[in-house]
Amino acid sequence: MWQIIVIPFLGTALGAACVFFFKNSIGTGMQRALNGFASGVMVAASFFSLILPALDLTEDMGKLGFIPVSAGFAIGMVFLLILDIVTPHMHVNHSEEGIKSGLKRTTKLILAVTLHNLPEGMAVGVVCAGWMHGNEKITYMGALALALGIAIQNFPEGAIVSMPLLAEGMPKSKTFLYGMLSGIVEPIGALLVIAASGMLIPVMPYLLSFAAGAMIYVVVEELIPEMSEGEHSNIGTICFAAGFVLMMALDVGLG
Repeated sequence: MWQIIVIPFLGTALGAACVFFFKNSIGTGMQRALNGFASGVMVAASFFSLILPALDLTEDMGKLGFIPVSAGFAIGMVFLLILDIVTPHMHVNHSEEGIKSGLKRTTKLILAVTLHNLPEGMAVGVVCAGWMHGNEKITYMGALALALGIAIQNFPEGAIVSMPLLAEGMPKSKTFLYGMLSGIVEPIGALLVIAASGMLIPVMPYLLSFAAGAMIYVVVEELIPEMSEGEHSNIGTICFAAGFVLMMALDVGLG
């Protein structure tokens, strides 16, 4: 099970490693493609890996089964909204003005990405906990698919942290370290959820939908605006479709 827990963290680390292959920044087209792909992955993961299992767990409530799922989803959205109010957004400006803003802005960016990673780690922990406790609605392969999907989404986030630091003159090894460490909260969050899983199983539908709400918030607030801004943003839309189809195939095929 520990292999699944660390997969999202590895996605962040690989994204941070972009500093070793690019000079100062990732091209605009590449950023749109990565954000679009990540958006598609997260939307599919939220629906197929989180919301559907949550609805299955409330089927004994009949037509009222949507209530716990809706409540959890709304709480997840509000939770991320509060995080966005108290921390800066993840948008990165690679213009000269953005670079001149210095390390203070980048420090806030690292904090923002790190805090946004926590609910994703918790989502993996929730699914793993459900599988470990023998919940027939949650499978090992479903947990693996979710972890892989989040890892794909984490790749551009790792780059979002490390590339601005590189543009500001920090050594590549140090920028990679900071980018990688921004994802360390994910396995920590997953382990904390698993450790408390005995108490959390009764509220699993709320937790699954909470994680879905948090992930959808990130997509709507951060990723889609980044992939759509400016002219000729079709690459982001195409990559969104590719990411959605890939994650759906992983979840349905492996789950």
